[in-house]
Amino acid sequence: MARVKSPRRARHKKVLKLAKGFKQARRRRYKVAREAVLHAGQYAYIGRKDKKGDFRELWIQRLNAAVREYGLSYSKFIAGLKKAKIELNRKVLSEIANSDPETFGKIVEQSK
Repeated sequence: MARVKSPRRARHKKVLKLAKGFKQARRRRYKVAREAVLHAGQYAYIGRKDKKGDFRELWIQRLNAAVREYGLSYSKFIAGLKKAKIELNRKVLSEIANSDPETFGKIVEQSK
């Protein structure tokens, strides 16, 4: 009889490869590894969404700290930027505040 290649073996190998680095049965037994890999995928998906909010939080904290030196609060700074029609996002503003304080000072003065 001819040899039959089972797709099951390939599927198991794929899941066990993804479970590499897990502890105990989660890396050795297919049934347990499959569950672990599914949950890990869900956590990774949620984490990718959370990361965006985490970075926004960081930029806001940096901006707040930088703006306090000029005697402003973060919320008044952002409101001033909107009134002055300066359309820079928080990421760019925090990078400017960190790398080029002179330019950031000019932006703060315009927002006042």
